[in-house]
Amino acid sequence: MAKLYVVGFGPGGYDHMTHRAAQVIEGADVVTGYTTYVEMLKGIFPDKNYLSTPMKKEVDRCRMAIEEAMKGQEVAMVSSGDSGIYGMAGIVLQMVEEMQAKIEVEIVPGVTAASAAASILGAPLMHDFAVISLSDLMTPLDKIMHRVECAAMADFVICLYNPKSKKRADYVEKAAALVAKHQGMDVPAGIVRNAGRPDEHMEITTVGELKTADIDMFSIVIIGNSQTYVKDGRMITPRGYTI
Repeated sequence: MAKLYVVGFGPGGYDHMTHRAAQVIEGADVVTGYTTYVEMLKGIFPDKNYLSTPMKKEVDRCRMAIEEAMKGQEVAMVSSGDSGIYGMAGIVLQMVEEMQAKIEVEIVPGVTAASAAASILGAPLMHDFAVISLSDLMTPLDKIMHRVECAAMADFVICLYNPKSKKRADYVEKAAALVAKHQGMDVPAGIVRNAGRPDEHMEITTVGELKTADIDMFSIVIIGNSQTYVKDGRMITPRGYTI
């Protein structure tokens, strides 16, 4: 039976890629993905047959990958981070069912941006946390902000994906204001840009200062809970062990 792998390849570099992800990409007849991700992989796997589509062409991308697999080829559909966290795993499974494609699908996990960014900041995700995307392409903004406020009320550490773009310039500020309403302005917040990539940059600040921080679509923002503190340049959320 033809096989389609949905592969999370981590932050982008080979050193953050799981052995299984690298093995699958290397063995695939065709590698498909978002154009930016494909360009990242070409330097690591230069001899592969690549097919790509631009942003907002996810359905076309999945259909293309499924059709290639239906031809009897082994196909790797790639996503940065983890394929099942804001990746392509869900839509692939939906479309395989919709197309009644007689192919096998395997989901290959990867290092997601939350864990990559957390490792750079210190240990901010040591207790319960919520991952929330601030992109309103798929989810209404009022629902996103409701989720942010509920997470803040429940004292979750909050990890924000897709925090800011030219069209969404003030969404981080709105989210930070909701957190500050329940947790105060001095809760630690960390920003990591291009986690695990050559131009990686990190900054530790507070939720009150996020509105003026340098944040873009390549950034991950982690906001601490009521117990999170900063020590020696590290952001730490204690689990509660007795030391």
